[in-house]
Amino acid sequence: MARIAVIGAGMGAMATAARLAVAGHRVTVYERGTTYGGAVGRYERDGFAFDTGPGLLHLPAVYRDLFVKTGKRSLEDCVDMAQVNPAVRHVLPGHGIDVTLPGASHGGVAAALDGAFGQGAGERWNAVLGRARDVWDATRRPLLEEPLPGGARQALGSDPYPALRRGGLLRRRSPTLAEVAGRELGGPLAEVLTGVVRGYGLDPATAPGSAAVLPYMEQTFGSWYVRGGMRALATAVYERCLERKVTFVFGAEVREVPVRGGRAAGLLLADGTEAAADSVVCGIDPRRLPAGSLPWPAGAVPARGDDVPGRITLLLALRGARPEGTVHRTLVHAAGAQVTVMRPDDPATRPDAEHEAVTVSAVHGPGTSEPTELLNLAEKAVQGLRERLLWQEVRTPADVEAATGAVGGAVPPPALAGAGGRLLYPANTTGVPGLYLAGGWAHPGGGLAHAGMTGALVAGLIVEGADFRGSQ
Repeated sequence: MARIAVIGAGMGAMATAARLAVAGHRVTVYERGTTYGGAVGRYERDGFAFDTGPGLLHLPAVYRDLFVKTGKRSLEDCVDMAQVNPAVRHVLPGHGIDVTLPGASHGGVAAALDGAFGQGAGERWNAVLGRARDVWDATRRPLLEEPLPGGARQALGSDPYPALRRGGLLRRRSPTLAEVAGRELGGPLAEVLTGVVRGYGLDPATAPGSAAVLPYMEQTFGSWYVRGGMRALATAVYERCLERKVTFVFGAEVREVPVRGGRAAGLLLADGTEAAADSVVCGIDPRRLPAGSLPWPAGAVPARGDDVPGRITLLLALRGARPEGTVHRTLVHAAGAQVTVMRPDDPATRPDAEHEAVTVSAVHGPGTSEPTELLNLAEKAVQGLRERLLWQEVRTPADVEAATGAVGGAVPPPALAGAGGRLLYPANTTGVPGLYLAGGWAHPGGGLAHAGMTGALVAGLIVEGADFRGSQ
């Protein structure tokens, strides 16, 4: 039985802790805050409740596997989870287009797009997602289920998206996602593809064509909501950790990761306490550790984050019932910006049936840097929004940083192949034996599913060592 110290109580860190505990290790989680879940938070006021982090789960199989491997009760036994259908509504105010797409139906999506964008739009969309499926098939193992090997940045630096070859530009280099959208979809339909990807915090003008795998994953595997809010998922993972005898220490800020005998030896806490350990799992952004405390030379572990924007979010308390037939998630596309409006049909989010809780969020940038700008765009999706508004709570990137510790309030997107490897994350192993990286700032990157997958990768590396070849 080894002693494992885990830094942070985010979703990836807790997933790692649960898997290591069931393997027989003694695991202690050290969290600087007062609660678990990391970015998966909850805000409550006057009977209203809001998710302050991700509002939906994609690739639920990651958490189903976690619960199967760590206990007798399945994920569905622990949370009330349902697939969102209709899947998403797209509003393009500049083009007068408002279209709702069904879930789990490629034919239904094609028909809806034909009706909104003209005959042939659905066929073009499905063709792009068909090529995105090739990306998924080529990168699913190396980007989601396997540790990142040495030389992976070069191997995964080439874009696997099989773009249509038109013109000299695409013979010299792979197209960006914006170029894929313009050439293969065209017109307003291109904004749907770029808008979905923009919602992950990626710039379509610089993102590779492989980013089309993100809407492919959404459409293929669906979007899932947990009744009571996504915080209920964090609670379920936390409780699974407790069942496996994981110890949590809150209010414990890590100052340093001491290295002795050439390997990580535990943690030095801000109060001067040292916690000895045989292995250390850093479940936070490594840049959050104080300067000089990182047990690797500057630049030895590639870090993402400087190019990842923060988010601004409005939590809106509305008078009046949620209209029947309201779509759970709406994307409003306008002038290079994309705003997400979440309207869950969940009694746990509102004081009674005569009120509604709405969450509006966007990547912080031109056109979405001020609450008024977000509110103006949200009005395109919520009729009579301002007249119904009781109060609003604004969460800026600075607020996110204060609450979660994420540098600049950034929310990391999933890792992607292409772009010369710059959209990859640090490997789960480091140059220091006994020190591992988990969570959204390590391979395979951000998002609930990807962060959760670090639990399987890091646990496999610790339990099986160099023989570990990936999750099955």
